[in-house]
Amino acid sequence: MSTLLLNLDFGEPPPKKAVEGNAKHRKFVKKRRLLERRGFLSKKNQPPSKVPKLHSEPPKKGETAQVDGTWKVPPRAKKKKNAASSSGSEQSLDKKTAVPWLTPAPSQKAGSVVAAVDLLGEFQSALPKIKSHPPRPQRNPPQKNAPQNSTQAHSDNKCSGASQKVPKKMVAIDCEMVGTGPKGHVSSLARCSIVSYNGDVLYDEYILPPCHIVDYRTRWSGIRKQHMVNATPFKVARGQILKMLTGKIVVGHAVHNDFKALQYFHPKSLTRDTSHIPPLNRKAGCPENATVSLKHLTKTLLDRDIQVGKSGHSSVEDAQATMELYKLVEVEWEEHLAQNPPNE
Repeated sequence: MSTLLLNLDFGEPPPKKAVEGNAKHRKFVKKRRLLERRGFLSKKNQPPSKVPKLHSEPPKKGETAQVDGTWKVPPRAKKKKNAASSSGSEQSLDKKTAVPWLTPAPSQKAGSVVAAVDLLGEFQSALPKIKSHPPRPQRNPPQKNAPQNSTQAHSDNKCSGASQKVPKKMVAIDCEMVGTGPKGHVSSLARCSIVSYNGDVLYDEYILPPCHIVDYRTRWSGIRKQHMVNATPFKVARGQILKMLTGKIVVGHAVHNDFKALQYFHPKSLTRDTSHIPPLNRKAGCPENATVSLKHLTKTLLDRDIQVGKSGHSSVEDAQATMELYKLVEVEWEEHLAQNPPNE
């Protein structure tokens, strides 16, 4: 449509002028691109549209259309005033916003192919250039977390080393019994003491049996009648004791008697009975399969006297002695159990 309007306004141009106009256009495009490359002209132009805007002015006589959408009056040599006015109008039009407009198709005569290529390049240069943002550098979490992982692994190694030095949760137990039932032949729990790996007392209570006490066995147990006045009932004490033993390694001397009095079964893999540890007997100079008393082992290996006098045994003292005896062969016996786990 734009080509038809131009033909109506100007009439059909002679062939010589069309060819001459194409040559001028090529020269203009060459100069424009040279200026753009040198940075004198900016390439920021609005994209051309097929329909001109409403505020654009129609071409006047003697004006030629520019690629950037402005109208330029060609200078005339005869009239200097018109040339001056055209240059003034050109400056005023340059100040205005450039109107996007498609350039008419070039003539199909000589040099039309070259002109078409130039016009296509000019059209593409008029399009706005989109600045492509550089891609953001992707964060690499594994590299950032690498020092954290290394420190975590280092702390894990420290913990594992510490766990090898510090023993697992281990307690020692000793119980004192009194006689109940017919003629006092049934052993019932009357006192229970539990100590830690370092010998600290964790539990020490007198316990009232559920049955009538026939024989206090004071000579061995150290229990007397006055101890049962404020004693803890067996059911309550049993719950407290089992709560402390569950999941721990329990050390005791002939500890199966203590478990029987508690009416409790502890896993064999978590039980350490100092009356059946061959390395301990060897250290004491006794046969490996013999059952040696706690008193004899303590005197021989620890050079300490326990269970002396007529006042009876002390369950706290016996539990502490049992733990100290086990420490003497702990490493050797634990390695043996690791290679030969006991059958449940």
